Amino acid sequence: MSGEWVGYVAASLTTFAFVPQALKTLRTRDTRAISLGMYVVFAIGLCFWLAYGIVLGSWPIILSNIITLALALVILALKIRHG
Repeated sequence: MSGEWVGYVAASLTTFAFVPQALKTLRTRDTRAISLGMYVVFAIGLCFWLAYGIVLGSWPIILSNIITLALALVILALKIRHG
């Protein structure tokens, strides 16, 4: 396990940093301050990070992007539904 632990720490921190915003958005359903364009580009970027992780076989990249993508898609759906 050479430096892979660094990937797990980085993936955990960046994924968990996103959780409070996702929970707040889910609780309040308030998406007025969220940019639709930003979340579309963000979700596409996460798809590419996930694909990159799969190509590399890197579990830190794969797992963190699956979780973050799921949260981002929920927020994106709420943004589309509630404006």
